[in-house]
Amino acid sequence: MPNLKITKTAVARLKAPDPSGKQTLHWDTELRGFGVLCSGTTNSKTYVVQRDVKGKARRVTVGPVNVLSIDEAREGAKRELALMYQGIDPKAHRRALSAQGVTLRETLEGYLQTRKDLGNKTATDYRRFVERHLTDWLDKPLRDITPEMVEAQHRSIKESVEKRGKAAGAKGHASANGTMRVLRLLWNYAAERQPDLPDNPVKRLRRAWYRDKRREQFVRPSELPAFYQAVNKLPNETQRDYILLALFTGLRRSEASTLRWDDVDLNDRMIRLPAERTKGRRRLDLPMSDFVADLLITRRRIGKDGPFVFPANSRSGHIEEPRFALDVINKTTGIKVRMHDLRRTFITVAEECEMSVYALKALVNHSLGRDVTAGYIQFGAERLREPMQRVTDRLKQLIGVTGPEGENVEKLKR
Repeated sequence: MPNLKITKTAVARLKAPDPSGKQTLHWDTELRGFGVLCSGTTNSKTYVVQRDVKGKARRVTVGPVNVLSIDEAREGAKRELALMYQGIDPKAHRRALSAQGVTLRETLEGYLQTRKDLGNKTATDYRRFVERHLTDWLDKPLRDITPEMVEAQHRSIKESVEKRGKAAGAKGHASANGTMRVLRLLWNYAAERQPDLPDNPVKRLRRAWYRDKRREQFVRPSELPAFYQAVNKLPNETQRDYILLALFTGLRRSEASTLRWDDVDLNDRMIRLPAERTKGRRRLDLPMSDFVADLLITRRRIGKDGPFVFPANSRSGHIEEPRFALDVINKTTGIKVRMHDLRRTFITVAEECEMSVYALKALVNHSLGRDVTAGYIQFGAERLREPMQRVTDRLKQLIGVTGPEGENVEKLKR
């Protein structure tokens, strides 16, 4: 079994499925008993610990590599190994705790298995909140989690997130609130199956929730020319095209980053996203405007490197949040945005284009609502082609690449 110093880069380079077709363990050269298990048949990679306990080898899963950071995995490994050094089998220890009542870990797993309608991102976020911020509670029986513990942990999460992200100006209130909202729904889920559970302890936060300020950042019309020119000057073509696609389609960050060539119909000029990869679990058939079609045709001519339109040397195989590129744009223009702000920009421009609110909602895949009229409206994809082109024409005009009549005055620099 190979040995290596387990780092973020080293883990990303490990092959899964392993070329041998068998499970392969890669042991850390620094923390004895800590390793990464690579599947022989899937792309699964998992942090594990292994040590003899009372003469028998015991292996315990710490967590998936796509959920835990290296630091979190090491801390979890140390906790498990500490039990083993004391001659305690961690699995038997969990079973003993479980006998006292359902644990937070079991509740989380049961909820995620039951809620098959959750989007992949939502399920990942729920798991990350619990496993990252409630680590010490995972094997506690739910009934042992008190309102006082919830109040203290809520405050602790905010402080620890802000301490870790001090240099970047991180705010911990969103992580603290998000974690406790997940705990609240998990408790309610468990209470449906265990009527004798105490009242939900998250009720203690009724007057202690941190205020969530709704983001309002977007690229203002006066900023669009400078923003567009800065994007076009990015040396990385994949990052450039990804940002432009998000701006000219309003796709969510993950919808654009995970876009596959199988989703792109260049003959019919359509982007077709399956329901399981959209936030609202609604299929999206989005017509391409002339700008988007030209962008995707150009990318296809460059070559097809794997299944993703925007491939990257990342764990997922596709581009993620292009923070470096956005930082470069900020430094050159003073315009500070995140990827979701481009969706807000698209919607703001679309609202100026004199289309019905139902057409706008359909373009960005928002629910049409539950009123009687909305229930009767069926938006075919072709019906959205003209509104989509109208938004693109307005964006071009604001960017400064078209004249007042909507005709190109210079070639879009591709």
